[in-house]
Amino acid sequence: MARIQFETVLEVVTEAFVRAGMRPEDARICARVHTESSCDGVYSHGLNRVARFVDYLKRGWVDAGARPTLVKKLGVIEIHDGNRGPGILNAFFATDRAMAIAAAQGVGIVTLRNTTHWMRGGTYGWYAADKGYVAIGWTNTESCMPSWGGKDTRLGNNPFMMAVPRGKGHIVLDMAMSQYSYGKLQVTRLKGAQLPYPGGFDEDGNLTSEPGPIEQSMRILPMGYWKGSGFAILLDALAAILSEGLATNRIDPIGRGSCTGASQVFILFDPRQLGGEAFSEQVADSVVDYVNSSVPDERSKEVLYPGQSALRIRAEHRANGIVVDDGVWAEVLGLAGVRGQKFEKTEDR
Repeated sequence: MARIQFETVLEVVTEAFVRAGMRPEDARICARVHTESSCDGVYSHGLNRVARFVDYLKRGWVDAGARPTLVKKLGVIEIHDGNRGPGILNAFFATDRAMAIAAAQGVGIVTLRNTTHWMRGGTYGWYAADKGYVAIGWTNTESCMPSWGGKDTRLGNNPFMMAVPRGKGHIVLDMAMSQYSYGKLQVTRLKGAQLPYPGGFDEDGNLTSEPGPIEQSMRILPMGYWKGSGFAILLDALAAILSEGLATNRIDPIGRGSCTGASQVFILFDPRQLGGEAFSEQVADSVVDYVNSSVPDERSKEVLYPGQSALRIRAEHRANGIVVDDGVWAEVLGLAGVRGQKFEKTEDR
């Protein structure tokens, strides 16, 4: 493992995306999301996803120059077609539109159909919270998880995010409907580690904490067993209905990489027009303080709120460099066309 400074990672990933056909300004926005994800410790949707995104660009599965187009407007709701443009750019567009509507109406709902992978869903929660908005959002995906009681994949893991702004550190939930995402399985396997709790079934139907057999069987475990399965089904149906787009059963036949053709929902509230900024801040602080003051269980030293760990990792990585896998970093350097010692490791671990 190595540590690489934030700006170096950003520069290299930007160059990789430019070489894959993106405009420099678009490449930098996307590269920043990948870099910030790794900086927050979400490696599965950071550097580890760079090669896959480059491949999709080169195959034409993601249209680097496409932009969302308005399909319908109804009160505080807008539906846009993502035209299979870069999912990150589409998601920022949708978040910005929802914020603009919420600024005028208190709440804004923007849905996207026919878009592509938004990478880390929490990105848009952090972004909205930075601007003072409460955010709820989710995406459907191609099938990658069995319904509860099934063996073959019929559900997406349909990532879901919520965010509450707070001056001392936003509360941000970013979760898949599976116990662990495939990205988390990959990261754990690359470390040669086991999952802290069983994450799925092997080929023989045995629950296991070994990531490799779960990746091979594609029988990842829904979080909360049947509850996560039910949640995934409803998120899928709602995303398709609200965007007038595709559900998982119609995304699967597209077969152009993960999430191509996906439907997404962005719901934003302006709490300053509800109880007011001081009230929402007081509520958020009281919730955090109540959670943090919990008595830790036998395996824990402290109890954290959603987003607290990411903030700590972010601060440490900003100060000391982002921890990267040597193999992944070498691959990204190659995609950026980097030769020689232009970008060196700052510290071996």
